[in-house]
Amino acid sequence: MAALQVSLSRGVMKTFSRMLATCVAAAALAPFHAAVAQSQAPATNPGSTITVETVTPKIRKVIFSNPPANLIVPETVAGLREVVIALSADPDVQVVIFTSSTPRFFYNHFDLRQAAKFPSVPGDPSSPAWVDLVIRLSKAPFVSIALVRGRTRGGGNELALAMDLRYASKEQAFFSQPEVGTGILPGGGGSERLPRLIGRDRALEAILSSQDYDAESARQLGWVTRAVPDAQLDHLVDTMAARLASFDKAALMMAKEQVNRASLPPDADLRAAYGEYTRSLGWAGYRERVPRLGKFVADKGLDVELQLGEYLGKVGP
Repeated sequence: MAALQVSLSRGVMKTFSRMLATCVAAAALAPFHAAVAQSQAPATNPGSTITVETVTPKIRKVIFSNPPANLIVPETVAGLREVVIALSADPDVQVVIFTSSTPRFFYNHFDLRQAAKFPSVPGDPSSPAWVDLVIRLSKAPFVSIALVRGRTRGGGNELALAMDLRYASKEQAFFSQPEVGTGILPGGGGSERLPRLIGRDRALEAILSSQDYDAESARQLGWVTRAVPDAQLDHLVDTMAARLASFDKAALMMAKEQVNRASLPPDADLRAAYGEYTRSLGWAGYRERVPRLGKFVADKGLDVELQLGEYLGKVGP
């Protein structure tokens, strides 16, 4: 396999009011993430790494790494957006597999210490790069596949929901939207996509409870496409990718557009939700709950990230 290291550019800052709210939130969250960093060896990376591998002329694999917990940082968003734009412009690419090289984690939630630095679309400070990324991904002229082996929460879950197919390890994959449990709102598409997949009541349960769902439970709900034993996951994804790559690209893409018309949330709803999430970072409830969560991290370290749904149920007053 030929590997290409993608250069990640820093995004532009958001508007002043949005930045002010997120700076307040970052201060509240600092004890939580500081405790995570101090509890781990080796130290966390300063930024995420995204690698694109050429599997075949028609298949690419995008590998994410930001150990120990694969938090999504500003560089992740900017880099993934660049990757999706580049792959969308390549007429040969028909299938793109997204996966992780960090054990026990797929794409995880946002690193809210850096919320004020999350980029906007270059040249358009009012347009969050994250929203542009997930919209582009859902409408991309290739089939996107999430190969999920590990925790997939918050923004990471919302990224997976923006993909076309989601295949999960029964033993290692877990899913959640943990925002409400920390006192904020989902903002990356979870509130818009989950109800369309699993129904209003089940989406409400998942979002309001902030619980973790194992892969088999997620499969039964319709959250993921399939859940298989971990030993079979790579073969399943590789076989499906090869099959799709053998088909006519025009037929694949027109069929995807037909399904998109019946299933995707309006772009305006995704933009509205991101704005609501940003404003929620200034809420008092968030500033009160996160330091309590930080106390768990100081005592339990990375176990809090591994079992976040359980710990969120313990951070009440």
